[in-house]
Amino acid sequence: MKSTRTAAKTTTATDEKYDGFTDEERSAMKERAQELKSAARRGSRAGAAKADPESEVLAKIAEMPEADRVLAERVHAIVTAGAPELAPKLWYGMPAYARNGKVVCFFQSAQKFKSRYATLGFSDQAHLDDGAMWPTAFALTEMTPAAEARIGELIKKAVNL
Repeated sequence: MKSTRTAAKTTTATDEKYDGFTDEERSAMKERAQELKSAARRGSRAGAAKADPESEVLAKIAEMPEADRVLAERVHAIVTAGAPELAPKLWYGMPAYARNGKVVCFFQSAQKFKSRYATLGFSDQAHLDDGAMWPTAFALTEMTPAAEARIGELIKKAVNL
């Protein structure tokens, strides 16, 4: 005898279906897919005018709400001045900075996932290792001289081999 079971539907208080990803997460995945398609098109047009990834990053920053935009602009300036070997690029719709195509660090707007604060994050490509445990993401609420100095130190440490 074959047993048939149906999966229970998970719903929220407003009776909406939850399928595992938030709207913001789905949007980020769609942005990443579009970034990959754009990069593939740029690569296939050898000799053709290529879109400037830094311009794309600056355009994304310009779309941010003012509080996040101010932070992102300063992070961009600090990263490009402190680690010119990192190439600006979009990564899941966020400004990111990569070496040899691999993201080292990124800025996440508070609006991106409707969080309380913006985030400066580092991937496993960043050389921030310090013992058995170390931070890889930092909350940003305002850009003070001390915060700017700390970001500069983190960026320099992240790119040192």
